[in-house]
Amino acid sequence: ALSIDMGIPPAVGEMSQGASNFTIPVKPIYGFGARWEALLKRVMTTSTQTRIVVVGGGAGGVELALAMQHRLHTELKATGQPLDRATFTLVTRGKLMPTHAGATRTTFLDICASRGVLIIEEDGVKNVSKASVQLASGREVPADECIWCTQAAPQAWPGDAGLETDGGFIKVSAALESTSHSGVFAAGDIASVVGHPRPKAGVFAVRQGPPLADNLRRYLLGEPLLDFTPQNNFLGLISTGSKHAVASWGSVSFGGASTAGALLWAWKDRIDKKWMEMYKVMPEMKTPVPDIAEVALASGPATIAALRAVPMRCGGCGAKVGASVLSRVMARLTIPTHPSVEVGLDQPDDAAVISVPPGMVAIQTVDFFRSFVDDPYIFGQVAVVHALGDCWAMGAEPHAVLAIAQVPYGIESQVEESLYQMMAGANSVLAEVGCALAGGHSCEGAELALGFAVHGACERSKLMKKGGMKAGQVLILTKPIGTGTLFAADMRAKAQGRWVTAALDSMRKPSGVASELMVAHGATSCTDVTGFGLLGHLVEMCKGSHLAAVLDLDALPVLDGAQECLSLGITSSLQPANVRLSRAVANQEEVSGHPRYPLIYDPQTAGGLLAAVPRDKAEACIEALRKAGYPATCSIGETFAHLPAVATAPEQLVYVQDAKHQFSATGESKELVRPVTLNNCASGACDLPPNPRFT
Repeated sequence: ALSIDMGIPPAVGEMSQGASNFTIPVKPIYGFGARWEALLKRVMTTSTQTRIVVVGGGAGGVELALAMQHRLHTELKATGQPLDRATFTLVTRGKLMPTHAGATRTTFLDICASRGVLIIEEDGVKNVSKASVQLASGREVPADECIWCTQAAPQAWPGDAGLETDGGFIKVSAALESTSHSGVFAAGDIASVVGHPRPKAGVFAVRQGPPLADNLRRYLLGEPLLDFTPQNNFLGLISTGSKHAVASWGSVSFGGASTAGALLWAWKDRIDKKWMEMYKVMPEMKTPVPDIAEVALASGPATIAALRAVPMRCGGCGAKVGASVLSRVMARLTIPTHPSVEVGLDQPDDAAVISVPPGMVAIQTVDFFRSFVDDPYIFGQVAVVHALGDCWAMGAEPHAVLAIAQVPYGIESQVEESLYQMMAGANSVLAEVGCALAGGHSCEGAELALGFAVHGACERSKLMKKGGMKAGQVLILTKPIGTGTLFAADMRAKAQGRWVTAALDSMRKPSGVASELMVAHGATSCTDVTGFGLLGHLVEMCKGSHLAAVLDLDALPVLDGAQECLSLGITSSLQPANVRLSRAVANQEEVSGHPRYPLIYDPQTAGGLLAAVPRDKAEACIEALRKAGYPATCSIGETFAHLPAVATAPEQLVYVQDAKHQFSATGESKELVRPVTLNNCASGACDLPPNPRFT
């Protein structure tokens, strides 16, 4: 089953030619939030008047205009600045608030007039330029900022994907199931319910949640779907922006700038905060132990019949994906190639044949892990970026990969689609970085998993090894950290969607260009930050180079939401094993309370490159990396030949500093770093014998 609730963008219309270039759309809301903060800063820090035009005369546009004005006037008044520093005009192609009672409309017209908000009705927007909004009547309204808050507009992709639509919105039955595709459901503003036309308003969308969840379960269990009839009317509590509200119910309207209006606003504020809190504090999701019959039934009747026909799943080669399924998948894929592949998928054989260009050495690496996201396409992208990371960390160019793919048991169509989506995602990255898919192996298993054996090549002189660091170099990291705690929180429904989205964007970013820039700027040592966490990989570099390092907690690039997830006590299941390397930290006691300290043990998936670059080239390297699409790149520390002065054991190779505990306060000791054995295990076999110098 597939459930779609993508929301909608505001309608622009054919006449509004400049809307995308010179307007601030209110949706998606996270984008609007950042633009609003920039607008607020602009008004408060400039001496010229800022003319703000809000386009859209529905309740949302009116509320937004009045709320922005109230906030700006409050800030201006608090700083002793004139209130006319910001002016507001609201433009609508029809009447103001046409879906509400006439009394509601009259109340808000009066409020806007008393607050100095100019209302222009029945005059749509024809064009938007940098300094003005041109209306259909020919009137030109001066505008330094244009906020777009019009009615809902459909997205193009549902129709392009073949779903039946109604005016561009996904057409669904009263059971919220697509009228053209069984098992596809849609709800909220993106859907149009046959027989129950309603305005695109959140109050209708949220009521669809329980029946949608019920029908999804019913579909998966093979039970009849139930129709849902939405309410005809709803109570609207519309804010005036000044801690008052107006109640609108059918033809009834009351409130406004009165005691009743203040009570209504307090009620609305309480409802809104309670609603938002539901998304901030999610209930603990414990892993259920379902009855086997329920698990089987959830696969659907077709799958049950197929699995009953083959009651036992074989191992060995009997677990391979069938030849017909594999052939259909390969026929749908666009296979990336590379000149070094002499025998590959274009002429299938028992093994791939790959040549190594003259003057180069071959680089071989392998990686494999199970999926941690529901989307196989995205998982395929992340998996291949992660696998190629070792090759890029060596300064090598990946030439070809062999895939190891596992898809969950199921009927042929499900196995085929899962395998196709996963490999299509991987191939999109391989094509981008110029690496061939030369072959592989596929099988069925308990869950989705993917790995790659990677073949690359590099000039020997350009190899970046972990043991190549030199004293006095700057440590540069190209991606933010925090994927471990974020996805551990996501499994518990504690991570916000925008945090997960940003993390996946970072994880899908290939590091090939970063590797080239590192080599170009003289990097002598590099590694990709993955499962052992930032500290674990840094310690490997220190051990291999016989050097110590300083790691700056305050300089670390961190993914949005990672610290919030840590504050909830949520860490990856691999974190405890990584924390055993804390004995490599010379000043653990004084920095362990820092909120970012646990992040240096956080296991990363498809993390960035950590490289040691000569000090005189570090700034230029960082600037080049940021311009190349790695905006989080920064210096996070440096290397030293001697142990930290506060070290009490030879394995304490890393000093972790923050604003209160600077390395410069104690500095280096006179003891050179010597080869040490520092294994990451919990047994006494990993303990080092006492050294006389430290006893």
